Amino acid sequence: MTTTDLGTNPMDGSPLEAAFIGVAELPSGKYPERPFIGSLVQVAAAAVKDAGLQIADIDTVLLIPCLHSPDDQADLIFSRVIEELGLHGRAKASAMLHSGGSTSDNITRVAAGLIASGQAKNVLVVQADKWGSAPVADMVDMLSRYGIPREWERPTGLTFNAVGGLITQRYMAASGSTAEEMAAVCVALRQWARLNPNAMYKDKDLTIEKILSSKMICDPIRAMECPMLADGAAAYVMTSTANARRNHDRWARIAGSGGCVSHYSIGQENDLAVLGWKTAGDRAYGQAGWGPDDADIAEVYDSYAAVLTIGLEGLGLCKPNEGARLFAAGEFSPGGRLPVNTNGGLLSAGHTGVGGGTALLVEGIRQLLGRAEADRQIPNCRRAVCGGTGGTYMDSQVLLLERVNK
Repeated sequence: MTTTDLGTNPMDGSPLEAAFIGVAELPSGKYPERPFIGSLVQVAAAAVKDAGLQIADIDTVLLIPCLHSPDDQADLIFSRVIEELGLHGRAKASAMLHSGGSTSDNITRVAAGLIASGQAKNVLVVQADKWGSAPVADMVDMLSRYGIPREWERPTGLTFNAVGGLITQRYMAASGSTAEEMAAVCVALRQWARLNPNAMYKDKDLTIEKILSSKMICDPIRAMECPMLADGAAAYVMTSTANARRNHDRWARIAGSGGCVSHYSIGQENDLAVLGWKTAGDRAYGQAGWGPDDADIAEVYDSYAAVLTIGLEGLGLCKPNEGARLFAAGEFSPGGRLPVNTNGGLLSAGHTGVGGGTALLVEGIRQLLGRAEADRQIPNCRRAVCGGTGGTYMDSQVLLLERVNK
C-alpha cells in the first residue's frame, strides 16, 4: 500500500474532484415487452435515487449509445431523455459520446472534467440497449460491418466472432493454454453470474464439458464461449467531492486513468496476444501511485475469454501467459485470490452492446460503495481496476477507482 488509510487524506482529493455516488441497473436478458425509452427512464431514476438526489438535481445528462436502432439512437442524440425525465428547460446539457465497449471509461473522463471545471454539478450517465430483442438478422448484419474495415477486411467475410477466433488462436499459441483452460474462464464468470440477480444466466450452470461439446462457431471458439446478445440498462451519477461529502459517508473516486488506441484494422495490430493493455495500465498506475497488487477487484471487458485473459495479463493482475491457467485453478472465481468480473461479465451477465463495458464499470462502483448483494459483495473492497475496449479491441481504456470514507 502506498497510503495508510483509504478515506482520509490524501485520498479525499480536491473539492472539485469527481465522485461516484449512485448506480442502478436493470436485469439483462431478452425482454421484448420492456420499452427502450422506458428502460432509460427507469434506470436513470433508480440511479438518481441511489445517489440520494432528486431528478431535478441533475444538470447534465451524458448518454451512452445504443446499437439496436438508428431511430432510438437519434432520440438519444436529440435530447429525448431530458424531456422524458422532466428536465427540459432545466438541464444544461445532453450529449453522447461513443467509443464502443470503452465508452463508459471515456465518458467518465468527460464527466469528471465537467465537474472539475465547474461546468456541471451533478452528472447522470445512462445507457440502454435492446440487443436481445432486436431482429437477429439485423444484429448479425451490424456485427459484420461495424468496426470491420470495408476496404480490406470486410470483403474477406471477417466478423466479430472471426476476430475473437483470431485473437483466441494467437493467445493460445503464445500462452500454451488448452481448450479446457479457455473454457474455464467462461465457467468462472458463470459462477459470478449465479450470484447476480440481474445476470442473463443467473439460473443456468455451466461446465467445461458443456462448453467443449457445444457447436464450433469460429475455431477455436465454441457457441458457449460467445457472448449472448441481451437487453439491458445501466446508469451512474457523479458529482464533486465537496457535494459528496455533504450528503454521503462513502463515495468512489478516480485514482488513475490510462488508455492506448492501438489500431483500427485488426490487421495492423502488432500482437493479438498483447493489444494495448500494458501501455494503458502503466499510464493509469503512474497516476494512481499504486499498482496491480493493491487491487481488490477487477472488472475488465470479456466479450471472449481471451480478451479477458489478455487484459488481466497486460494490466499486471497476473503473469503473462498465465491468465487462462489461473482461471482453471479458481484464482478469479468466487472465493479466489482476486475477484474478476463479479457481475458475470459480458459472457454470463449478457452482452448489452456498448453497455457491456458500462455494466462492468457500474459493478466496480457498486462494489466500492458496498451495495452489491451479500453473496457477491467483496468484503472491505477499496480499490478496483476497471477496463473497457471497443470495436475490434482497437483501444484499451483503464480506470482505477478507490473507495473514500468521510
